[in-house]
Amino acid sequence: MSSDNNSLDGSDQSDPLLDNNFEDEPGESSINTDNTEQQTKTTPQHMQITRSTKLYAFCASLNSCNLGYDIGVNTGAGPLLQQSLNLSDTQLEFFFGSLNLFAMVGALSSHYISDKYGRCKSFIVAAIIFIIGSIIQSVAHSYGVLMFGRVFVGLGVGFGLAVDPVYISEISQSSHRGYLVTWSEFAINLGIVLGFLSGLIFATVDYNVAWRLMFVLGIVLPCVVICLATFVMPESPRWLVSNNRVEEARGILEKVYPEGYNVNKVIQEIKDSIETEKIAEHTVGWGIILNPSPAYRRILLVGIGIAIAQQAVGIDAILYFLVFILDASGIHSRVTQMWILVGLGVIKLGVIFVAGLLLDKTGRRPLLFTSLIGMAVSFVIVALGFIGGEETQAASETAAIVGLALYLAFFSIGMGPATWTICSEVFTTTIRAKAMSLATFSNRFIATIFASSFLSVANAMTWIGFFFMMAVVCLIICIWVYVYLPETKGKHLEKMAQYFAELTGDRSVMEAEEVIHRRGSVTADNQDNGTQQQTGTMA
Repeated sequence: MSSDNNSLDGSDQSDPLLDNNFEDEPGESSINTDNTEQQTKTTPQHMQITRSTKLYAFCASLNSCNLGYDIGVNTGAGPLLQQSLNLSDTQLEFFFGSLNLFAMVGALSSHYISDKYGRCKSFIVAAIIFIIGSIIQSVAHSYGVLMFGRVFVGLGVGFGLAVDPVYISEISQSSHRGYLVTWSEFAINLGIVLGFLSGLIFATVDYNVAWRLMFVLGIVLPCVVICLATFVMPESPRWLVSNNRVEEARGILEKVYPEGYNVNKVIQEIKDSIETEKIAEHTVGWGIILNPSPAYRRILLVGIGIAIAQQAVGIDAILYFLVFILDASGIHSRVTQMWILVGLGVIKLGVIFVAGLLLDKTGRRPLLFTSLIGMAVSFVIVALGFIGGEETQAASETAAIVGLALYLAFFSIGMGPATWTICSEVFTTTIRAKAMSLATFSNRFIATIFASSFLSVANAMTWIGFFFMMAVVCLIICIWVYVYLPETKGKHLEKMAQYFAELTGDRSVMEAEEVIHRRGSVTADNQDNGTQQQTGTMA
């Protein structure tokens, strides 16, 4: 017990997997070689993702399917819902857009349950809220009841989205954390495809019944998440350590890391990280964000700006109103529309997978330029499809399908996966928690505005004018990326502040970081001194 306690308190303990201190003795060269190979496999750079880690990350990612399913199911159910309940365009727009509004409230309030009761219980709460909302929506016979259910769906989605990346990052090995967190983005797109499929399944059912069945089908995934969170997923090691349940955390970490890995070192790193965050919270506060230096102003501009840009290209709104666009282009068959939606969803899902492989190879900027220019061209193709009369009907339909497919593909190759990768990279420890909150809030706020005004703006400008306008927006964002967003590929998170200080010529930016590291070092020294005194007393 004493050796474990010394390790946890930060004293120097040799780790046979990490410290290369094997002695060469006669007849043991083969053993030494095997140990060296074992050491290489368990260093952070070469560590393999364990099956347990993949399982837990997969389970958590399923929760993100709820947002994707809501987008996908409402794409097909929206026109049926409008016809069944006699909704105006404005009412339907607000129904779609309000999800993000309520999701923001859910995300902001999630930390209370997540920090107090744990991540797994948070998954269960989010799923239950989503189920309640889906049931209320499916039995609604008035707009008021429909919106009441929408409140619960939005709260559940926002609650879940806030917990997913936190749990995955806390259950993952640091060397694979970024890759595993992107599973949530993939899960959202999987949920969109499942939502599109629900429309295809009920495409021949009476419209008054079809949209209700589509909403009810949405409770299946949350039920699965509840079962997984109850019987399969362990609690977050970081949460357990923060609540002084170190032994439980050690047992989970031994499953997450390869066999024989010194998890005591990981536990100590978790303790140090928690302490650093506390110091940052009390040292810096909101002042550095409200009155930033040039370097931090550039960091905030890049991080929050790219989050706003992701929704400014219209992705959520266009997904919600895809059926309306197809109908306006001349494709009126419900079955045909649903088949097209499924095809578009599969394309988007496939490109997301490819983007995940390219992001760290080609860099962020090249993918963003490709994405934005490609989307601009796609919008022009869709706009040109609306020019002409009945004699060009076939060409209009083809242009709409091809243009929308290209738009979703180009979005998914860059703006989709790169946005939150950049946000997580540029925000330094000093401002990360607050800045990410602002970026997420800004992203969801723009999504709300776009979805709540999409049809009204398109009707006012005509579809031709609207899509030409969106092409211009993409080009403006492309110029903004060229001017303000530097390449962050391969940059160490700890040196990001210095990187932006060099870009802006800001020499004072390191002061806040130095204060935090200096206080963190003092705290660590105090802990070491206390540990040495305790060890001496025990001896």
